[in-house]
This record gives sequence, C-alpha cells and structure tokens, in this order.
Amino acid sequence: MMMMGVYGKSRSIAVALTWLLTGSTVLAQQDSRLDAIRLQLVPVSHTILSSEIGGRVATLNVKEGDAFRKGAQLLALDCKLHEARLAKAEAQASEAAKVEAVNTELDKLGTISKLEYEVAGARLAAAEAEATLMRSIVERCRITAPFAGKVARLAVQPFQFVGEGKELMEILDDSTLEFELFVPSFWLPSLAPQQKFSLTIDETSRSYPAVIERIAPAVDAVSQTVKIYGRIDGQFAELRAGMSGTAALGAP
Repeated sequence: MMMMGVYGKSRSIAVALTWLLTGSTVLAQQDSRLDAIRLQLVPVSHTILSSEIGGRVATLNVKEGDAFRKGAQLLALDCKLHEARLAKAEAQASEAAKVEAVNTELDKLGTISKLEYEVAGARLAAAEAEATLMRSIVERCRITAPFAGKVARLAVQPFQFVGEGKELMEILDDSTLEFELFVPSFWLPSLAPQQKFSLTIDETSRSYPAVIERIAPAVDAVSQTVKIYGRIDGQFAELRAGMSGTAALGAP
C-alpha cells in the first residue's frame, strides 16, 4: 500500500511539473507574439460606379486591371435620344429669350400688359430650367474617373443595356495603401499618431515601413481593444490591396 502511495505521489508530481513546463512554454510563446497583430491592406480610395440613367453601353474604354487618370472617360452610354431632347430644349429656351427681350422693350413703351410681360419671363425661366435638366442628363451618359486609379472589376460589357442604378465597375486607388487593426487598450499610452513601425506581408514575406495615422477616440468595452489606422510609408510596386500580414508594433 505504501509502495502504491509513493508511486501515486511521484506520478502526480511528474504531471504537475509537465503541466508547469508546458504552460510556461505556451505563455512564453503567446507573450512573444503579443506585438504580431493581423492586418489587411486596403486602398485609400475605393468605390463602385453605377449608372444614373438607363441606356445601352456605347463605349467601354477600360478593362479589368487597366490604370486611368482622374477625369478620364471610362464608359459612355448611347445618348442620342437625350442629346436630341437637349437640342430641342435649348432651341425653346432661345425662342423664349427672344420673346422675353421683345416684351421687355414693349413694356418700356407701355404697349403690352403686365400679364403678358410676366408670362414671357416665366416661359423663359421654364425653358432654361428644362435645358439645364437635359444638360445634366446628357452629362450622366458619360462615366468619368473621380480619381486616378485602376479598374478592379467590370460588371458590364459593350452594347449591354443597363438600368438606372446598375453597377458598372469597381475602381480603386492603390498608389497609397492603408490598414486598420485592433490592439489591446492598455497599449494606448505607448501609441501616438505619426509613430513609425514595421509590418510583414504574408504574400511577399518582406517587411515594410508603416506609420500610424490616427487612433479611434473610443475603446471597445467588451473586447478592451482600440482601433488604429495606419498606412504604408512609401510606394512598393509588389503590394496589392487585399494582401494581409502582421504589424510589429512592439507590445509595452
């Protein structure tokens, strides 16, 4: 019985030592990775362009992956019908302007009633408003780039009819890449805007300089984390939006 008791105690001590050693190793590994925070690169400017009017795609000037300048025409809808309506509206506005000018002179001579004079002015205002409306519609037939960037995805093809609100293409500006990440809130005293650090991208297995741009004003009470926003400090041709990696901020 005594032999069994000694054996049981020895076994318990061995298990306890094994747990302590294993647990210490795990904790040490976890502590060594506290500053390795996961992140994903995202473009500074990113949007989906949609049609504001319905029409047939007349010209498509870009393909997926193409680069473009700010203000470049990316796509145009067939606008012949709207252009004809614009020409008619401008002609009517011109006619109303001439009638209003004649009535103004007649009003000075007192040979026209006040009602006729005011009606001519109202008709001119209505005609000019119609012309302005049609110019706005014609402008929407052409989709131009709001910023310089690249085409990430095309959602239409040439000669395809698109309805109002239809997605046309997804574009992004990857000249400057930024990221968001969550860090423990107790790191806040050691973090500040414009603070420099490095990050490692999985896809390239390389490290890149980065800088903190801003820190969220509120801490998430449940997870006790705070969001920080940063960007890649420089331009690197091999980097792409969507790549992921780890940030070495240096845990306090």
